Amino acid sequence: MQERSSVGELAKRLRDELDRYSEGEKLPSSRVLVDRLRVSPVTVSRALAQLAAEGLVVTRPGAGAFKAAPRAAAPVGDTSWQEVALSADSAAEPVPRAVDASGVLVTLAASPPGVIEFNGGYLHQGLQPVGAMAAALARAGRRPGAWDRPPVDGLADLRAWFARGIGGAVTGAEVLITSGGQSALTTALRALAPPGAPVLVESPTYPGMLAIARSAGLRPVPVPVDRDGVRPDLLAQAFRATGARLFVCQPLFQNPTGAVLSAERRPQVLRIAREAGAFVVEDDFVRRLVHDDAGPLPRPLASEDPDGVVVHVCSLTKATSPSLRIGCLAARGPVLERLRAIQVVEQFFVPRPLQEATLELVGSPAWPRHLRAVSGELRLRRDALAVALAARLPELSVPYVPVGGYHLWARLPDGTDERALAAAALRAGVAVAPGRPYFAAEPPAPHLRLSFVAVAGTAEITEGVRRLATALRATAGG
Repeated sequence: MQERSSVGELAKRLRDELDRYSEGEKLPSSRVLVDRLRVSPVTVSRALAQLAAEGLVVTRPGAGAFKAAPRAAAPVGDTSWQEVALSADSAAEPVPRAVDASGVLVTLAASPPGVIEFNGGYLHQGLQPVGAMAAALARAGRRPGAWDRPPVDGLADLRAWFARGIGGAVTGAEVLITSGGQSALTTALRALAPPGAPVLVESPTYPGMLAIARSAGLRPVPVPVDRDGVRPDLLAQAFRATGARLFVCQPLFQNPTGAVLSAERRPQVLRIAREAGAFVVEDDFVRRLVHDDAGPLPRPLASEDPDGVVVHVCSLTKATSPSLRIGCLAARGPVLERLRAIQVVEQFFVPRPLQEATLELVGSPAWPRHLRAVSGELRLRRDALAVALAARLPELSVPYVPVGGYHLWARLPDGTDERALAAAALRAGVAVAPGRPYFAAEPPAPHLRLSFVAVAGTAEITEGVRRLATALRATAGG
C-alpha cells in the first residue's frame, strides 16, 4: 500500500512540474529523480509509466523521458441519434434490456483517499494471499504447456477439485471452469430462460444477478427471504402464478441478509422446483468465507440433487483477489451441453495460465492457512461492526448476525432517505451501499448493506460507524 501511495504522489508531483518544460524537452533522469526525491527506482519507473499512459510524457529506451506534444482536441460529435436507435430496439422486446448497474458499481468503484469502505465486496489487500498467489503464478508459468490452449471445459484437475468441494455424486465431468461467478451466472441465466421469461429471485438479492437477468431480457419476480432462507410457501405460489422455470438463490450466507437456508426447507425447495419442472441456480458464492465460530456448514444443494434440478455456481474470487477470476458451473443431464455451448460462444475458454496458477494455489500448504486466517479475521471484524452499531447507531436494526460472509444487513428507521444518507456518509468519509438496488420490486423499508471485508481492520470499522452516525444525524436533522 505504501508503494502504491508513493507512486501516485510522485506522479502528481511530476505532473505539476511539466509546465516548466517545453514540448520534447527531456525530463531529469531516473537516477536524478531517485536522489532528489528520495524514492526507489521502481517508484520512479511506475510514476513515469503512469504519465506516459496519460499521454503527458514519452519514454524512449536508453534515452529517457520527454514531455509529450499536447493531444489534439477530440472532434465534437452528435450522438443524439442513438437515443432513437436504442429505443427502437427495445420497443420490440418483451422485456426491455435497459440495465441499472448502480448496485454493482457501488462495490466496484474505488473510494477517494481517506474514505472508509463499508461498500466493498472483496478482501482488503491485507487479507489477500498475495505472496501465495505470486508464488503460484510463478510456478504455473514454468509448467509444461502452461501457455497452450486449454480444454474448453477447463483443466481436468481443476474441474475435479471443484467437484470434490461440491460433494455428493458430482464429478469433474459435470463441471465447467468459468471466468468467475458473475460470468457463470450470466451463462446460466442465458441457458435456462428465454428473453421475456420470468425468473424467480430471492428478495432482497444480489444486484449483480438482477442486472444479469434484466440485460438478458428476463423479468425478475421476487420471493421473500427470512432468516431461514427463501419461504417455500411463497416460492410454490410464485411458480404457480408465473409459470417460471427458473429460481436463483444463495442458500448459504445469502447476499445481503446473511441467511442460511434451513435444513427443513432445503428438500422443500428442491421438491417445489422439481414439481414445477424448473431449475434452481445455486449461487454458492461465499462458502470459503465462513467465520471460525460457525460450526459445520450445510453441503451445497447440488450435492443432494440426483435429478439435475440444481445448476451450481461457485467462485474463488471472494476468498482470494478480485483479479483471480476463476469459478465453476456444475450441472448434470442435457442442460450441461447447453451451458457448455453458450460459454464457448461467449469466451472460448478461461486462460490456461490462470487455471494452472489456481491449481498451484489450492494445492499448496498456504491455501488452508490462508482460509483459517481469513476465517478468524472476519469473525473479529463482524463482532466489531455489530458492537459499534449497537453502541452508536441503536436506531438501526440488525436482526441477524451471520457466521459467514462479509457484511451485515441493517434496516434504517422508517422514512430515511437512503440516497441522501449515502451521500452524507460519503461527505463524512465513509462509503455505504444503499438497500434499494437489492430489491427487484418496491422495498418494504430502507436498508444499508455494511461490508467489513474491504476495510483495514477493526479500528477502521469503529471509526467508520462513528462517521456513519454523524451522517445519519445530519440527514435526520435536515
